[in-house]
Amino acid sequence: VQLQASGGGLVQPGGSLSLSCAASGFTVDRYAIGWFRQAPGKQREGVACINSDNGLPYYVDSVKGRFTISLDKTIDTVTLQMNNLRPEDTAVYYCVTSPRSWCGVAKFEYWGRGTLVTVSS
Repeated sequence: VQLQASGGGLVQPGGSLSLSCAASGFTVDRYAIGWFRQAPGKQREGVACINSDNGLPYYVDSVKGRFTISLDKTIDTVTLQMNNLRPEDTAVYYCVTSPRSWCGVAKFEYWGRGTLVTVSS
């Protein structure tokens, strides 16, 4: 399984960024896919996840109402739209997936390379 992420960069507080991740190398009928992040000096945390079969999204409380995760199943690409970004959103963001699983129980065996998001004025 390969996860190719794109997006990220530097944005001012209140701004927006979009991250995308294309998954390849697996042929399963369902999977969980989403994003983790790790800020400097902090533990890694799950940010958002979506189930491929029912499209249900899940978010960590700190991003609810600001981030939106979506999945294009035709090309196995997940997108994280991040609005109203805050300095505390600064982190390396990782695309993750777990074949044949759902967000609530996924172990996220596969990780892509991280992409840096910096929110600063």
